[in-house]
Amino acid sequence: MPHVVLVTSSYPDGTPGSEAAGSFVADFARELSTKVRVTILAASAANSVTADGALMVRRFAVPRIPLSLLNPFNPLDWLAIVRTLRSGKTALRLVAADDCPDHVLALWALPSGYWAESINKQYGVPFSIWALGSDIWGLGKIPLVRSILRNILGRATHRFADGLKLATDVESICHKPCDFLPSTRQMPRSNSRTLPTEPPYKLAFLGRWHVNKGIDLLLDALSQLSCSDWQNISEVRIFGGGPLSDQVLRSTQELRERGRPVSLGGYLDKPDAANLIQWADYLLLPSRIESIPVIFSDAMQMGTPLIATPAGDLPRLFKKFRFGILASEISTSAYVGAIRSALSQNASLFLTSIDAATAEFNLQAITRDFLETINIGGKT
Repeated sequence: MPHVVLVTSSYPDGTPGSEAAGSFVADFARELSTKVRVTILAASAANSVTADGALMVRRFAVPRIPLSLLNPFNPLDWLAIVRTLRSGKTALRLVAADDCPDHVLALWALPSGYWAESINKQYGVPFSIWALGSDIWGLGKIPLVRSILRNILGRATHRFADGLKLATDVESICHKPCDFLPSTRQMPRSNSRTLPTEPPYKLAFLGRWHVNKGIDLLLDALSQLSCSDWQNISEVRIFGGGPLSDQVLRSTQELRERGRPVSLGGYLDKPDAANLIQWADYLLLPSRIESIPVIFSDAMQMGTPLIATPAGDLPRLFKKFRFGILASEISTSAYVGAIRSALSQNASLFLTSIDAATAEFNLQAITRDFLETINIGGKT
């Protein structure tokens, strides 16, 4: 059976936040393991090996988790960055020497693409890169890192991106084609899913409390809603965690002191995330920078419309599928208007369009497309 290695900096390990970061990788790997033998090589706080049928998970220790907190602009992080690069390179070399894979998929361009490229040079193993926005729109802005990205992306056999615009941006860096491969995870879907036809509605946010994800924009918008607006809201539930925690705690406390029905919670594992999305009549997506977020496909699979900002590919998707309410721009005032518009809608009317969108974010189809692109496992 063909052997595919997925090397990644994001894979769930039971710690808070890891489920959100790597849950769709785990689902992709499980589905892939029904077609080929899969080894997950994941950065972690400690070394470990577990196996389940055709799926093996090998974790290698790095100085600090999550890797996204390592800052190349901070000299205090340089030693940890160098050690991390060495650890991943050594771990992948050991896998290649012990059980040479037919293909390596790097999730994401850095540092995983660097590790995959090193094995390509040493063993000739073909590799692909699945890029995220943080790779291209974040690290890609640093001149030296952009040059490294260009070289690594150019050497890859195939390039994938989880957004349409992102794929175009990858191509602009390396001047080679990049395929759209959406990131999605397997969520439960009830055929009996219903939505109310009139307010009051239940609203929910689930994600990182980071400026890119717009949690501050959401909280500002909630504070600007009028008393009559709040009469159309049953409850707002906010879950997640991140660098804006202090601001989130302060703002939600102020809202509660004004009598607003807002509750707060931490990161959720997939079952609890599914319960939250199923509970909500609208899912709040106030991102400033985005490609196609995993939470989008979560919501589509579970039949929950969105109140979103026009970040990344969402305007293109909204034009094709009317999956909820899209703000006119990325601003607090525009998002206030989007929430008000949603509160005046018959939420159940969005279900037909959501069903159509779900068909394009199907995990089985995504896995099939990946294997056919790298020419492994044949058509499924």
